[in-house]
Amino acid sequence: MRFGLGLRSKFILLSSFLLLLPWLGYEYVWEMEKYLRLGQEKTLVGTTRALATALHERPKLFDQQASFLQQVVKGRDLYAYKLHNPIRLDGKLNDWQEYRPLFWFYDKQYLQQQDEQHTDADLSFSHMVGKYDKYLYAAFEVNDQDLVYRPKNSLSITGNDHLRIAMKSPTGALTSYLIATSQEGWINAFEESSLTPFAPIQGYFKQTEQGYNIELRIPLAMLGNKLGFAIIDKDNQSKQLTTISTSNLKTLNELGSVLLPSPEIERIVKGMRHSGSKIWVVDNHHRVLAQAGSIQEADGVWGNSIIEDDEQKSWWQSFEQDYLHSLYYQILTKPTNDFIDSLHDVAALQGSHIEAALAGKATSTWRLTPDNKALILSAAYPIWIGNKVMGAVIAEETTNGVRTLRNKALEKLFNVILAVLTIGTFVLFFFASRISSRVRKLRDAAENAIDPQGRVLGQIESSNARDEIGDLSRSFANIVGRLGGYTHYLENMSSRLSHELRTPVAVVRSSLESLQMENLDADSQKYLARATEGVNRLNKIITTMSEATRLEQSIANAETESFNLSQVISGCMQGYQMAYPQQKFNVELATEPLIINGVPEFIAQCLDKLINNAMEFAVQDSAIAVSLIKQHKQAILTISNQGPLLPANIGDHIFDSMVSVRSQALQQQPHLGLGLYIVRLIAQFHHGKIQAANNANQDGVIFTISLPLEH
Repeated sequence: MRFGLGLRSKFILLSSFLLLLPWLGYEYVWEMEKYLRLGQEKTLVGTTRALATALHERPKLFDQQASFLQQVVKGRDLYAYKLHNPIRLDGKLNDWQEYRPLFWFYDKQYLQQQDEQHTDADLSFSHMVGKYDKYLYAAFEVNDQDLVYRPKNSLSITGNDHLRIAMKSPTGALTSYLIATSQEGWINAFEESSLTPFAPIQGYFKQTEQGYNIELRIPLAMLGNKLGFAIIDKDNQSKQLTTISTSNLKTLNELGSVLLPSPEIERIVKGMRHSGSKIWVVDNHHRVLAQAGSIQEADGVWGNSIIEDDEQKSWWQSFEQDYLHSLYYQILTKPTNDFIDSLHDVAALQGSHIEAALAGKATSTWRLTPDNKALILSAAYPIWIGNKVMGAVIAEETTNGVRTLRNKALEKLFNVILAVLTIGTFVLFFFASRISSRVRKLRDAAENAIDPQGRVLGQIESSNARDEIGDLSRSFANIVGRLGGYTHYLENMSSRLSHELRTPVAVVRSSLESLQMENLDADSQKYLARATEGVNRLNKIITTMSEATRLEQSIANAETESFNLSQVISGCMQGYQMAYPQQKFNVELATEPLIINGVPEFIAQCLDKLINNAMEFAVQDSAIAVSLIKQHKQAILTISNQGPLLPANIGDHIFDSMVSVRSQALQQQPHLGLGLYIVRLIAQFHHGKIQAANNANQDGVIFTISLPLEH
């Protein structure tokens, strides 16, 4: 049996092309996202341009000395980070914990006199400065394995561990201050030139297991644009002083610069923090002058346009949130603000877009966060003072707003596509089921109208549907009707022929009988004998032709009864053994009664045909085997003989009407191929089955009849 795709399967297969819709929609939304990103890029460049316009031609906002600084060096040049809260001066450094990543570590490479035997345990420190309100705060975490305090009542403050501060005053002079303490606690600075206390510089000194901590507070009013610190270590075992400094504190030109966020620039930038972007202003040495906003909240104008109402949700929104989103976000990625910002509180900014902006060209660039969780857009625009670029405005935004808008569009698109696919598939499935049901109904009607032997049993009811299937059913009904008439004509043709031929055959027979009464010579007697033989053969053919018709009519009007099949077969076999003494029979019959419902005469006639068939094909001196057994609820009758095998692929066609496999050499009597056809009619009348096959030894044929036993 060959299996193929049915109409429903084909419709479902064809409907799978509907899956192209979500792919096309997905590609369309991705293309839309590209244009949204392009729009975001243009908008962000416009934001930097607007802010840069407010900073053009305002030289007082920028450090005039910055132009003399050719290169910013980490550790030497200090950046005063903006502090969120004032620092409590207690030496514990607790208020500096969130700024720990910004501390700079000074080791032996910052020694004023290089010493290969020097270790970090001998002297090293971590340091940073920050700005809050009107003060500059500084923190020092010093590693010193041999702490030497200033002796009490000592006039010298340099013969012990101490801190030296050098700065450029607002007037441009180099001023130096020293901090040395005799004990842990509150400290003040001394002017180095006069060794007099200087109260504006205050701090706290606290001893630790590794050394000591110092926290300082310096008024911004006394500070210019240069600043440096030095930690001087005095060990008890040595009279030599060891110095680690941020820069050379002896000359003003070699003193490190300090960058303080400009209050004026901060006020201007502060007004842009509501733009949905993170803003920086840098000078032409990439140093950050001011910043505003948080990159975690900088999702651009598209992010601000997305408003979600979580208070009131419809049943569909709740269903979508609980069930569909978990499916959608197997494909989509939900933007998150929990990502690493590598540019958090940096002192200097680098990048190709900043280089281009400082060269006078506005540009933008994209970058991924270190954890690959967010894509950040950066735009830079130059700040002009005269014909010279003095700095640049940098703005950054994440694509979270665009991605959220894209996800919202895809969610709605997927909802529509899901509804279309569901309804479309259901409609197509119903339509395919309807068509396949009509086709199966037409198939069943066609199969029921004609039996396996090709006889027309009934008519096909034509459909009134005005489509191709209805037209096909009407064509089938017409064909079956015409085929039924033709089949009926063929079925009655044998009886008609036998009826019409009997009269002329009787005339010829009577004429021959009259001639036989005459005295004829030997030659005439020979021809008369041949004519008589021909008439007898013709009469045999007419009898055979009418036999099948009579049997069909007898079957239609037969009355059934219950009888013992074993007894009928046994009686018939005894008659065959007496009628054909020259033929050998091997008979094995069940001893128990096998009761079936039917007509015993039909069973005997069926057995006559099978025995006669076996005798004609059997090899000389071979036995015909007849067996009757009970198997489950059926009686199995088998007749086998040794002789020619069945033709290949003939199958059940051997039981069709007018089919004969006899060769001319074996055909001693006229045969029309109706014997086995009659056998099948009788088997079917008794609700049984008959099969013909070559035996296991491939030296003969076996016929098997299965008849149901009566309960």
